Amino acid sequence: MYQKKSADDQPQSISEVSAKLSEVMNQVKTFGEDVQKKMQSGENVTLELKQMTDQSLTEMNELKERLTELEQKGARRPGEEPAQRKSLGSLVIESEAYKGMDSSARKSIRVRLERKDIMNVPATTGTGASATNSLVIADRIQGIVAPPERTMTIRDLLIPGNTASNGVEFVQETGFTNNAATVPEGGLKPKSDIQFELKNAPVRTIAHHFKASRQILDDAPGLASYIDGRAQYGLRFKEEQQLLNGDGTGANILGILPQAAEFAPAISVAGATPIDRLRLAVLQAVLAEYPSSGFVLNPIDWAGIELTKDSEGRYIIAQPVNGGVPRIWGLPVVETQAMAQNNFLTGAFNMAAQIFDRTEIEVLLSTENEDDFIRNMVTILAEERLAMAVYRPEAFVTGAVMAAGS
Repeated sequence: MYQKKSADDQPQSISEVSAKLSEVMNQVKTFGEDVQKKMQSGENVTLELKQMTDQSLTEMNELKERLTELEQKGARRPGEEPAQRKSLGSLVIESEAYKGMDSSARKSIRVRLERKDIMNVPATTGTGASATNSLVIADRIQGIVAPPERTMTIRDLLIPGNTASNGVEFVQETGFTNNAATVPEGGLKPKSDIQFELKNAPVRTIAHHFKASRQILDDAPGLASYIDGRAQYGLRFKEEQQLLNGDGTGANILGILPQAAEFAPAISVAGATPIDRLRLAVLQAVLAEYPSSGFVLNPIDWAGIELTKDSEGRYIIAQPVNGGVPRIWGLPVVETQAMAQNNFLTGAFNMAAQIFDRTEIEVLLSTENEDDFIRNMVTILAEERLAMAVYRPEAFVTGAVMAAGS
């Protein structure tokens, strides 16, 4: 039986963890294939085999986390502190293009920003000189009470990338017949068959614009707040929906959900709960050769799972007092309202799909429009161009959180 190793018994170097991870992944695959064969032949799957499969999967996820931790430590120099990143609005007002543009100017400027400079920027708050997210104080409540903003997550799950073209072509495996076998001396070697198909992921544009008073150009912190609060968020809001649900028609990105494999559990579990169904979805992804790296759920569905209790009223997953990072079956859980209620998505986000940024967030400020001129307004335009390639659709599994009729 598998027993969790102590810290002293754990592999310590990146090479040791990588080797152990490979070994455990092969073990998980073997267990999964054994389960599938038994189900197909009508045999009962023993409790011991189920436990061995679960334990191997748990060890695999722990090793993946350990490998990530070691890689991050190796990339950080001793004593090195992360550089303080500036917000999108701050980068705009400090750019060369912005200098010299004030409320008396009548021209356009274009500022292109790299996503690495604006991702994961902590919000600035407060009342001191460093609090750049508040508008000018004039005997009123500081700042703006804005609508709540959804936490974006899908982009952070996927492989990052860049492209200099208007589309990304990639080869996708569409079929594989494995006829490999032992061959006697002088015997004819069997022929396997593999099919490929050339796929294209076109670069799509996500953009929006809005108006602001020209006087705001004289108020740099106010302009920064305006851009940070609305321009950047609006793009991310739409981007998240496209990456997850885009149908690929017209100017839409072809998202992950329309390409994901339908939930088809390899094991039949009587009265399966949502927790059981998520575990079976992980098994399905493992059998497709790409182990899952996380779940995507609607917040309502995740709340229902966290509130699950045993017969004595104790929470099975949640920790109401101390909280904690949302996880289930050893994998992180991403909550987003871009996912429809009673639906889940799992899969190898960090291996089977990649984002290609063609033009990272670009901001254009213009006062040349005649309507803007007579109304003392300025037009602020924000846009980005990107493509997404899903290399192996069957590496993603989607289905209902609760079975029909439950």
